[in-house]
Amino acid sequence: MNPSNPFNPRRLALGAAKKLIFENEDPETALERIAGLSPTDHHGTSGPENTSMSRTRTTILNNLDEMYREAFERVKATGDQAQMTALDFAYRREQLYFEILLDVRDALERR
Repeated sequence: MNPSNPFNPRRLALGAAKKLIFENEDPETALERIAGLSPTDHHGTSGPENTSMSRTRTTILNNLDEMYREAFERVKATGDQAQMTALDFAYRREQLYFEILLDVRDALERR
């Protein structure tokens, strides 16, 4: 797939992941917070065991859906059936990946 293609499913997935993980936060700061390396998280408690995942499963999957819906509408306007099929497959694949990651997150939160 052409890397300059604006409808590249990998690029769309990466954009969604960045949006979901960093939420307009500096990536280095966010990664330190997620890894528990910063002394205090955004709730004022210390340590990774007190850090709560703030986004619900529904919110994350709705964001993914919204991102792909926008991309699909842009491709639909061009009438490119092959690109529409590729986006549909990419959406279903990324949804499955996110669901797996969310299952892992839920399991870690229960520990």
